[in-house]
Amino acid sequence: MQRNIVFLAAVMACSTVHAQKKAPLFEAQDLTKENTFSQNIEGPCFDKKGNLYVVNFHQDGTVGKINTRDGSGEVFVTLADTSTANSIKFNKEGNIMYLADFKGHNILEVNMQTKKISVYVHSSQFNQPNDIIINSKGQLYASDPNWQAESGQLWRIDKGGNPVLLERRMGTTNGIALSPDEKNLYVNESIQRKIWRYDVDDAGNVFNKKLFATFPDYGFDGMKCDKAGNLYVCRHGKGVIAVLSPEGKLIREIRLKGKLCSNLVFGGRDKKTVYVTLQDRKCIETFRVDIPGI
Repeated sequence: MQRNIVFLAAVMACSTVHAQKKAPLFEAQDLTKENTFSQNIEGPCFDKKGNLYVVNFHQDGTVGKINTRDGSGEVFVTLADTSTANSIKFNKEGNIMYLADFKGHNILEVNMQTKKISVYVHSSQFNQPNDIIINSKGQLYASDPNWQAESGQLWRIDKGGNPVLLERRMGTTNGIALSPDEKNLYVNESIQRKIWRYDVDDAGNVFNKKLFATFPDYGFDGMKCDKAGNLYVCRHGKGVIAVLSPEGKLIREIRLKGKLCSNLVFGGRDKKTVYVTLQDRKCIETFRVDIPGI
């Protein structure tokens, strides 16, 4: 009898794994309940252990740690009243969390062991750091929009917290992403609805700016690349993730339940689950894809 129970349990486990592998591609489903976050839900990012962190859990000024199995969560850290984060990245070692603090005009750093929060870099020239990406050398790139003026800047933050202004007179810079080989940097302008692609040299300098893609309607927000170099773009207001080839051609649009998608990240053991933050629903949606992300 006990042997039969063990056998049935093994069969059920195998069936569950098989069902997960056969989950429909590009079909959105909820991970968390609606209204779990503030309307500034943003910046989903995984640490080296596979833990998911998202900013503004329950209220502005927090960073939430989210259980990807059942959608539950807890506050990981609470920032000072003068700070509200918009994006999260981790250093290569995984012991430091970087936060784009648009309210305090900072890039913050959080010690993952002690949870101590400190200013990594502050500049009087910052508008409001919005989205950040980190390369294998530990350099950060930051979009820096001025929403009122419909303008923006592009920064590189070298290791140690030294800010380097790469471009000043841009549109409303928002989503930012690196190609898998780190030889291209993508930056979008939300109001102007343009995506730019830069070449990147070994020192992290950008050059040879080219218009990668443009759309006639809605806005842009966060972006990420998969391992094939396809760019996944949040179409804020339309409620879709646009997937663009490395040549800038639209491959598909993935329909979400919410409309105000603000950012996304690839996760799961195979990096084929995409986690999307929705500002109108104040929750996280997920969908499966065929190519893993970086």
